[in-house]
Amino acid sequence: MDCIDLSILKCLKENSRQTASMISQTINLSVSAVIERIRKLEAKGLIRQYTVVLDEKKLGNDLTVFVSVRLENPRCGEAFAKAASAHPNISECYYIAGDVDYLLKIVTDSSRSLELIHEDIKAMEGVAWTKTLYVLSTIKNDVSVLPGEV
Repeated sequence: MDCIDLSILKCLKENSRQTASMISQTINLSVSAVIERIRKLEAKGLIRQYTVVLDEKKLGNDLTVFVSVRLENPRCGEAFAKAASAHPNISECYYIAGDVDYLLKIVTDSSRSLELIHEDIKAMEGVAWTKTLYVLSTIKNDVSVLPGEV
């Protein structure tokens, strides 16, 4: 991956719906060269998917929390990960090192629905302990970070 590939990725990161023509004008490269480079980035797996970033608040999801989860036993990890992955309100799930085993990001519409989600989490196999952190405001929320971005 060279600086031209990084420039293409930067354009796509800003707006994945940009056409190759728009990108070519931005980085001063022919449209066919841009298309070929994008295909290579996709083939290498550097571009995994094109997606949409939704405005959760406009969808009615006014509440975002992070939940730390500690399991009773490491053997419960696979079952927990499967259950967390299947839950519609858990938007992110990380297996982490430290005092807890998992960190979940939950997006929902109310404290009542959060209470129900919390009950779901506590009922998952092996959950021994949880701690919930409420997000007051989001300062930064990038989907990806390009190499060399400082």
